[in-house]
Amino acid sequence: MPEFPPRREDTPTFPLPHIEHTPPSRISDHPEFHSLRRAQRRFGIRATILSVGGFLLYVLLSFFAPVVMNQPLFGRLTIGLALGLGQFAIMGVTAWCYVRHMRTRVDPLAHGLRVRLHEDESRRSRPAAPQSDAGQLFQQGARGFRAW
Repeated sequence: MPEFPPRREDTPTFPLPHIEHTPPSRISDHPEFHSLRRAQRRFGIRATILSVGGFLLYVLLSFFAPVVMNQPLFGRLTIGLALGLGQFAIMGVTAWCYVRHMRTRVDPLAHGLRVRLHEDESRRSRPAAPQSDAGQLFQQGARGFRAW
């Protein structure tokens, strides 16, 4: 580690510029965020119960009722095989319901929250010091970088 010489007493010190600190507005403090999380959580619990419950039912029936699972439906297709293939249908329906739920309920809430936060940030940054011409050039067309 490099060793720095001690600070001399005659070294001039400059006061820091006065900056007003506004408390950071956290996204988790907004009521829209809470309704967004509630909508996601409510659907997530239902979808998990449906998916895991269907799979657990299949496994339990296979273990405790092998006679029922070996009953033929038609040809060589048994109830157990039909229920096993039904797992794919349950997963497909769950994925379809998830996409529909997100598009109709969650995405509009997230979009509204994003717009409101962007407006709040631009309102906070607007009354700052006047900008030069170069700063105005960059501010006119800049809407921020899109997320990956």
